[in-house]
Amino acid sequence: MTLDIAERTELVRIVREVARAEVLPRWRSVAPVAVSEKSGPQDLVTEADTAAETALTAAIRAGFGWDVVGEEGVAADAAVQDRLARPGRVVVIDPIDGTWMFAKGQAGFGMILAVVQDGQTVFGLHMDPVPGDWVWAGLGQGAHWARPDGATRALRVAPARPLAEMSGFLSPNLFAERHRAALAAAIPDFTRVLSLRCSAHEYRMLAEGHVDFNLSAALHPWDHAAGVLMVQEAGGVARLIDGTPYAPALRTGHMLAAASEPGWQALADRFGLLRG
Repeated sequence: MTLDIAERTELVRIVREVARAEVLPRWRSVAPVAVSEKSGPQDLVTEADTAAETALTAAIRAGFGWDVVGEEGVAADAAVQDRLARPGRVVVIDPIDGTWMFAKGQAGFGMILAVVQDGQTVFGLHMDPVPGDWVWAGLGQGAHWARPDGATRALRVAPARPLAEMSGFLSPNLFAERHRAALAAAIPDFTRVLSLRCSAHEYRMLAEGHVDFNLSAALHPWDHAAGVLMVQEAGGVARLIDGTPYAPALRTGHMLAAASEPGWQALADRFGLLRG
């Protein structure tokens, strides 16, 4: 069920190659990258997103014969996401996660890939194209940081802490309007709360032990399938705030990931307004 070393290595190679060919040449380029809005001015798509998704999809299908669900493909045709409910292997990709930062010429973006087998994530990859390193996790294989020269280390989440000592990710304005004020009012309860608007880096920081939680408003599989596996394989806890186990095919709910089970329970209680 899990990927073998050759499969993992080839997927990393594909993502790195697409980053070199389609993403980095358009980042901070002399000619400004073409940018369009999707749902609004904070939800952008660039020519790099579409070119990278096209290249990733073609390479994965040619190399593995697996089906692909990409963020931009779903934006064009929502029925594409239905593939996650089918048996077999499906690759979920976000060609550029953190497009707003990418479009502004900042480095807070990444590339996400997850392999889903019969509805369960078995491999997750978060690539940081700028330094060229990545974080990956395999089901039952742990979570790991790696870079091209072969250096690697295992990842582990932070130890359990009380709420007042926690730091994490939360963006109240992404939630339903009726919840925003209460979520914003909770921010002073923690030592630090911020939002990168980039799941690739938010989940990575949680799996690396730099923060204690990540609370998300939407359940897009390209944002969560890889990251949830990383947190779990690094020793953390990730499930919907109502206690529902995460599955990539789910489309509604709020994802809460935390460094420990006691921490998850305390956070779920503090943000209990989202359970209704």
